[in-house]
Amino acid sequence: MIFGRSERGKSPVEPVTLKILVAGGFGVGKTTLVGAVSEIRPLRTEELLTEAGRPVDDTSGVEGKHTTTVAMDFGRITLREDLVLYLFGTPGQERFWFMWDELAEGALGAVVLADTRRLEDCFAAVDYFERRSIPFLIGVNCFEDAARYPVESVRKALDLDPEVPVVLCDARDRESVKEVLIGVVRHAMAYSAGHRQSVTT
Repeated sequence: MIFGRSERGKSPVEPVTLKILVAGGFGVGKTTLVGAVSEIRPLRTEELLTEAGRPVDDTSGVEGKHTTTVAMDFGRITLREDLVLYLFGTPGQERFWFMWDELAEGALGAVVLADTRRLEDCFAAVDYFERRSIPFLIGVNCFEDAARYPVESVRKALDLDPEVPVVLCDARDRESVKEVLIGVVRHAMAYSAGHRQSVTT
């Protein structure tokens, strides 16, 4: 569609817009993932790490990280002509978790990014979405210097329910991130359908 007029006589399509959260521990790649796939310039709320924050910002395993998200990352991607995703990256540090409830409002589902070098960092996000019955997918961000583990080993380590998808991804790669987002939309739709069925029976 160009300037409100449809091309070649096609009726304009009003896209469905869905909200997806991108969560996980500090330095796991949330900002990178949103930036890799967003078709608009992502809104970022990153600030430099400071000496004052050193006691609460655990940079072990991510010593090269110099900034942190203090509110959210925001991006948008059109998966199809009739389907647009709004991506909200959550802050990773515990002191900013109070924002999660507001960001989670109205979300279809979530991607929980995991780093196998610091797998325990995503426990809080997994627990958050399980407690609130928000469908989520685990995206194992395959860092170059991290060991590779089978998907089932990650599932067992995180004690996930069998229906929670676990996928390997590269948060820097647009196509890899698109597959993750398609996966979470599919999972969320299946989860909602199953939940509706259980309510009616």
